[in-house]
Amino acid sequence: MNYPKKIDLHIHTCVSDGTDVPCEIIDRVKEAKIDLFAITDHDALKACQEIQSYFVPGDPLFLYGVEFSCKDEEGQYHILGYDYDPTAPSINAVVDKGHALRKKKLEERLMLLEEKFGFTFREKDISALRSLDNPGKPHIGNLMVSYGYAKTKEEAILKYINHCRAKTIHIRPEEAIRAILDAGGIPILAHPVYGRGDELILGDDLDHRLRRLVEFGLQGVEGFYSGFTAKLQKEVLSLAEHYHLYVTAGSDYHGKNKMICLGDTNLSDPTLYPQGLQRFLDAVLEK
Repeated sequence: MNYPKKIDLHIHTCVSDGTDVPCEIIDRVKEAKIDLFAITDHDALKACQEIQSYFVPGDPLFLYGVEFSCKDEEGQYHILGYDYDPTAPSINAVVDKGHALRKKKLEERLMLLEEKFGFTFREKDISALRSLDNPGKPHIGNLMVSYGYAKTKEEAILKYINHCRAKTIHIRPEEAIRAILDAGGIPILAHPVYGRGDELILGDDLDHRLRRLVEFGLQGVEGFYSGFTAKLQKEVLSLAEHYHLYVTAGSDYHGKNKMICLGDTNLSDPTLYPQGLQRFLDAVLEK
């Protein structure tokens, strides 16, 4: 098979915490000379469904994607899902749950920001936050900057929002993995070495995490990622080979909300695609 020369399977739109509207993504992907891409909004399928109406012959190949924010007693995980049936009840049920949790978390964070730091916002601005598909930390952070509560969105998140931890329940990783599998999709662990905040998960801890998720049905890892050093990438790829997992490549592009370029996956040469990535591409492109 002639594999796509440049891929980016981790892209966010304004439906979650990116800034680009879905119709802009296709042009940006073409400008970046990407041949295969996926939209992976947090707990949302809307952009994937909407973008279908904008495609014309000759546009890059596209995969349905999603990223579920998960947590359990052992840590935090971001589970990517690819090539699923978007009408499947299983994946839509988890999307609906994730959406409801994000809305609840927004209210808890706003309450805690007022209680802990005295930060208040005009009702029209709170209503605008509530109207978003999936309001998250960047949206609150940008609002805080506009009020002068923080100099930058990053400062708002690190200094304030991260200290207002909501006590909501979470989607468990096995729940997300099962929903993706039941929808005919492929569950992948995003940026495997990153846990909560600045936490790095390496060595035996990473091996334990992967082995446990594989038991739940995980089928792959994001082995090429904009934030990986060569050492981190090597460790992830080694474990992917050990467990015979699929490998994907993604930038985690968020538009203006992150200083990451489309296509920045640390992988640009198809001759260097590892077996795990080739098998993933075989699985999704042969359908």
